[in-house]
Amino acid sequence: QGCLSAIMANTCTLQMDLAKPSRDDRNYRLIQLDNELKAVVISDPATEKAAAALSVRVGYLFDPLNVQGLAHFCEHMLFLGTEKYPKETEYTEFLQQHGGTFNACTSAEYTTYFFDVANEHLQEGLDRFAQFFVSPLFNEDSKDRELNAVESEHSKNHHVDAWRLKQLHAHTAKPGHPYSKFGTGNKYTLQVHPAELGIDVRKELLTFHSRYYSSNLMTLVVLGRGNVDELADLVKSLFLPVVNKRLPVLEFSEHPLSTDELQMWIEVVPVKEMREIRMEFPIPDIYEHYKANPLFYVAHLLGHEGQGSILSYLKMKGWCNSLVAGPSDGAKGFAFFIANMELTEEGEDHLNEIVMAMFQYINMLRREGPKQWIYLECSDQLAMEYQFKDKENSRKTVEHIVRNIHEYPSADVLSGPYLMSEFRPDLISSAMEKLRPQFLRVFHISKRFEGLATQEEPWYGVKYTSRRIDKGLLDQWSEAPPIPQLHLPPINEFIPTNFDQCPVDSASPYPVLIKNTDMSRVWFQQDTTFLLPKAGLYFLITTPAAYRDPTSWCLTLLFVQMLKDAVNEYAYNAELAGISYNISVSVYGIKLELFGFQHKQPLLLDKLVTKMANFTVDQGRFTVNKDELARQLRNFRTEQPFQHAVYYMGATLDHWKWLVPEVLAVVDGVTSEQLQGFIPVLLSMVKIDALLAGNLTREQALGLVTSVENTLRCGACKSLPMPDSQFVRHREIQLPAALPHLYCTLNEVHPLTAIEIYFQIGTESVRDNVLLELLNQTMSEPCFNILRTKEQLGYIVGSGVRRGNGAQGLRIVIQSAKDPEFLQKRVEVFLVQMRGILKAMPAEEFHKHVTGLTVKRLEKPKNLKDQCQKHWDEILSYQYHFSRDEAEVACLRTVTQDDLMKFFDDHIAIGAPYRRKLSVHVVPGMGCDGNGTGDGVDGTDEADGGEKDEEKGKTEDTSKGKDSTPDGRDVEDQVDFPQPTVVADLSSFKAGLPLLPLVQPFVTF
Repeated sequence: QGCLSAIMANTCTLQMDLAKPSRDDRNYRLIQLDNELKAVVISDPATEKAAAALSVRVGYLFDPLNVQGLAHFCEHMLFLGTEKYPKETEYTEFLQQHGGTFNACTSAEYTTYFFDVANEHLQEGLDRFAQFFVSPLFNEDSKDRELNAVESEHSKNHHVDAWRLKQLHAHTAKPGHPYSKFGTGNKYTLQVHPAELGIDVRKELLTFHSRYYSSNLMTLVVLGRGNVDELADLVKSLFLPVVNKRLPVLEFSEHPLSTDELQMWIEVVPVKEMREIRMEFPIPDIYEHYKANPLFYVAHLLGHEGQGSILSYLKMKGWCNSLVAGPSDGAKGFAFFIANMELTEEGEDHLNEIVMAMFQYINMLRREGPKQWIYLECSDQLAMEYQFKDKENSRKTVEHIVRNIHEYPSADVLSGPYLMSEFRPDLISSAMEKLRPQFLRVFHISKRFEGLATQEEPWYGVKYTSRRIDKGLLDQWSEAPPIPQLHLPPINEFIPTNFDQCPVDSASPYPVLIKNTDMSRVWFQQDTTFLLPKAGLYFLITTPAAYRDPTSWCLTLLFVQMLKDAVNEYAYNAELAGISYNISVSVYGIKLELFGFQHKQPLLLDKLVTKMANFTVDQGRFTVNKDELARQLRNFRTEQPFQHAVYYMGATLDHWKWLVPEVLAVVDGVTSEQLQGFIPVLLSMVKIDALLAGNLTREQALGLVTSVENTLRCGACKSLPMPDSQFVRHREIQLPAALPHLYCTLNEVHPLTAIEIYFQIGTESVRDNVLLELLNQTMSEPCFNILRTKEQLGYIVGSGVRRGNGAQGLRIVIQSAKDPEFLQKRVEVFLVQMRGILKAMPAEEFHKHVTGLTVKRLEKPKNLKDQCQKHWDEILSYQYHFSRDEAEVACLRTVTQDDLMKFFDDHIAIGAPYRRKLSVHVVPGMGCDGNGTGDGVDGTDEADGGEKDEEKGKTEDTSKGKDSTPDGRDVEDQVDFPQPTVVADLSSFKAGLPLLPLVQPFVTF
């Protein structure tokens, strides 16, 4: 389990080289410093990026009652200057210039910080990071702005059901228990209320950090290219100054659900159309029994989706669509066990029977007793997952390990979450005893209670009603009788037994074309890098019938949803055995993607394709799935404003897009007979694009594709090859130069506004790609700092590269409480400032940005799945530029500062000759001035293909001062901001514009 020795006098009291999976090429060492900070250092000689994460065992449960949200506020403040590095943007600017990223999060019991950076700059980045925990400033002016950030974050979350239900869960816990606190905080809890009580919040921050940020409550993970000795020395030199207050780990011995909070039925009004029932039981914290892992056994059975399961039974009855069950973290000393079920409309009329079914299954498990064969099956699955674990990138690796150091003994820091080595029937039975009706409380979440709920949660305004569950009903559930439909699952036939590596017959750094016929184009890459017994099988089945009109699109969406529903019971065991799969819609047809252990993949692939080619529509499931599709489409109105802005930008630019009113207009009238008749039409003509990669030979790959082709040809649909003339690519309209346009739409749910501003560059090319990405590299931090930190425009503020359908441009996205026209003007002012920043940028800083972008682009995929996805994206783009990174970095290294300046002046600057600008404004309620109306989403934004950028941010009062250019003139006084032409009708707007040409493929067929 590791080699333990006490060495490193005066600096380190513990050193342990950690055991790891046999295929893992990194080295791990755990050390404990003299100040009792525990750290894991990870040596990866091949990494392009270094990373670090630090977790302190303090979260919002530790907030003072009169300053709730303080732990979260402290997390925000640590980024904004330290004694050694007092400049507010020092940390973020440094990481941005050197290819890095950063973030942090606050939970009930932990606050975790993390970053990554080019490996060569690990020491400098880690020094800046370490100062958070040694000497933060908590400046008064920074504090006031950051209060707005926390308020803005709360405003963003206010109408999001996940946040609302989380806080309702806390609110309905035992009054006065730390778990009942408002963990996010807002301006009232962090400014108004403390001021009323005479509390100085800055002093509270200093006190909180001084009191709880103790080295003995901290864990650290650092990953870099150096060896473990070098990395350990680096950690010691930078983190020994963190003060050890020798604080005990606080254990919450009292559970937040006492007898007063149990046996309750709570009816909740959601924002979205939801129909869910959540059964919850208080359970003790049993982390000490992690090697026995009894809750994994219980969750495996209650959450099973195969034959004999609760979900199978409830779906057969037409009452339930999905079920998730398992333990939910609380804090040290308490936890919860949750069973969450998504109901059908009919299911809402059978709630007592649904709860009865859960207890019938639980009672069946008690009668059967713990089964060793089931336990060993679970144990084998976890052991396989650990032994053949995919390598993760640097940042994900440190994030995932840092909390393990808190929760597992030193020797099991890496393996702890995967251990299930001690079969303890007594612990399993004890866990089952906690799942009795007398310990139950139920949340029923439904729009049925709108206008009927009598209680209100104070922070989010969640409407709810709570009542005692009738004793007679509890007694009935306690005596729930057995029924034959509920039984233990069968043995899992998908568990692999062959982990051998295939003989190498095709070594290539990129996929190679191994088949190109009228029916299929097949790319293949045998894995010679990661050497795990895994493979990725990716298929796009293109069909011209999928997107012909709104009815066809609706039927395609419904068919794919029903297909997934139909195969779920069979395929669930494959997922348990490490074979993931996904069936999804594309505007071009249907995507089928499998990844995982290769041994049993052909079984699953054959089942999925056979079901697709011979699908019979079940009337009962048709009704359920049609209702679910309509509900999903209606729920788009509740998405956040920035998501609407991103969607409508894609809808405006794509020359061919069916919007939700068109789909909703037909969905209610669609019949099962119509769908059954449509499927043969959908699959009558197909073209298969495929990528098969990993632990398989060329011959095996060709055999799998031939099997798919034969199944489609010989199935009920009798598929034939699709003629090239039937394939119509989606394209982006070409925006007019020097004539900005604006589309405005409504968001009926959220009180916030949002804008996306897009500057279209044109069709992708190597040089334009590089210039655009370099511009964003130099712009993203000033955009964040000026528009978010200084001007406080919104919590979500960011710039990014938007690409879709072979076209590209620069995007700026803001979600705010401000008027969109005001936001638009502030962006234009920022762009004037940005030009000045570029013009005055020192050559050294420019070269740092070039190097930082180079590091990002040359970071190699760390596992087979990421590599497959990267190559699959190239295939789906029809560009096939598999060596894109190398080619574009070679071009990047030739770009000069003058080149970037000219690019900005040609495309972005006000008055630029090729400035092609489109804005989307999203406003709440009826505030759209008649400029446009919202149309919604159709279930996919795939043809758009644009990136969605969201970063942590701040809103509230914007600076009222004037912005000055380097020569001192006021920006607003000297610039004549061009007024946009309003787009009143999308179809008319697009009909009058040309289309951008498609990118030519980088291979010749």
